[in-house]
Amino acid sequence: MAVRAVRGAVQLERDAADHMDEQVGELLTAILERNALSQEDLISIWFTATPDLHSDFPAAAARRLGIVDVPLICAQELQIEGAMPRVVRVLAHIESEKPRAEIAHVYLGTAATLRKDIAQ
Repeated sequence: MAVRAVRGAVQLERDAADHMDEQVGELLTAILERNALSQEDLISIWFTATPDLHSDFPAAAARRLGIVDVPLICAQELQIEGAMPRVVRVLAHIESEKPRAEIAHVYLGTAATLRKDIAQ
């Protein structure tokens, strides 16, 4: 079993805790489904949020999904002029037999423009 990394992101329409919970939950669910992962395959998850998001921790959505025994951490994304606003990014470390080329990175909605090279 190899350790792999899965990337993902979603742009929120507004900074509201319930909206963040919904969108981050959708992102995490898509990452698990598209990579045929269970929660047992998760090693750790890093979340970043742009500086304009402060209504809740993105990791709280993972806990509400039942991801309770996986280390999670949140950090603030760099504040770069012209960067896409209201974005939550995910870097999940997983155990998988898939080669790197078969890992499905998930960029939902308008966040797909962030990484056209790997968004699926």
